[in-house]
Amino acid sequence: MKNNYVFIMAGGIGSRFWPSSRQAKPKQFLDILGVGRTLIQMTFDRFTKVCPIDHIYIVTNIQYKDIVLEQLPELSEQQVLTEPSRNNTAPCICYAALKLKGMDPDANFVVAPSDHIVVKEDAFVEHINYGLSLVAHQDILLTLGIEPHNPNTGYGYIHYEKSASNDEKKVLSFKEKPDVETAKGFLESGEYLWNGGIFVWNVNSLLRAFSDYSPEILNILQKGASDFNTPNEQSFLNTYYPTTPDISIDYAIMEKADNIYTLPINVGWSDIGTWASLHDFMDKDDHSNAIGSLHSDQVDLVDTSGCMIRNQGKKLTVIHGLSDYIVVDEEDVLLIYPKSKEQAIKKLRNKVADNWGDDYQ
Repeated sequence: MKNNYVFIMAGGIGSRFWPSSRQAKPKQFLDILGVGRTLIQMTFDRFTKVCPIDHIYIVTNIQYKDIVLEQLPELSEQQVLTEPSRNNTAPCICYAALKLKGMDPDANFVVAPSDHIVVKEDAFVEHINYGLSLVAHQDILLTLGIEPHNPNTGYGYIHYEKSASNDEKKVLSFKEKPDVETAKGFLESGEYLWNGGIFVWNVNSLLRAFSDYSPEILNILQKGASDFNTPNEQSFLNTYYPTTPDISIDYAIMEKADNIYTLPINVGWSDIGTWASLHDFMDKDDHSNAIGSLHSDQVDLVDTSGCMIRNQGKKLTVIHGLSDYIVVDEEDVLLIYPKSKEQAIKKLRNKVADNWGDDYQ
């Protein structure tokens, strides 16, 4: 474990979870399941089984540094890496790799989002540890692939070489979010996995890949190699990080490199990306209603079915005759919206901010 590290990405806004998720406090910092732990806290808890706490780092936007330290008091300030701009995942990961290279030149590390849920945590940890052992001895870039159980159109897919005898499988290609018929074909073939955005690498293999496939990012951030892990690190980032290309790690590296492998896993995973996906994930009553509130006894439902309901326990919520709706009651916003149209919530959030101010964004 001494050469293993975890970097948790926590800089997103979670706009599809509006109005609970706001720019000032995105969904990773919310107790979205009503269990008394926020998503980032649950992710941190999961990875304490992989490596020591002092080997866990959070990469986030600079505006969230204080809330990270508040929710994860086990971390030192040096373990919270703060991006001055949102430039997508490739610059974020390149920065993490260069910083880690300066601390531990042969390190292996995991990169994972802060807002995913895993039910079978022990199995997940076993897969992560196996992946770390692979990248420690092979020049491969590993991504965990989630075994699909429905033709979901909200995820990208990984096409892999299923016939390979090893647990790790060669990646043939990555597929963008498909339409329903294409997703059904993926599922029926048995050769596709959901792309969960969880990666396992050796720091040297990854930096070689940046040199080969995305040198612009590497060249910009490498200028600060001598500043990383010193008091000058943030000053360098503030100046140079915003000049890096805005591009995902998938486009920058994973879709270009020829040493990409995946590890198929079945661990009760969900990225909980939308209110409807939260509804699907949660326990439901006899009428398929899910109540994501700390005080579910303050919700009274009559002739109501298929709804996702979240209140903050500050008022009694009575609903009669509603079917397949999202009902979210925050202090300053009440959202009542059909689940079938939830893809419009991201745009609705921007419209509300334009009309009533940025506090609502």
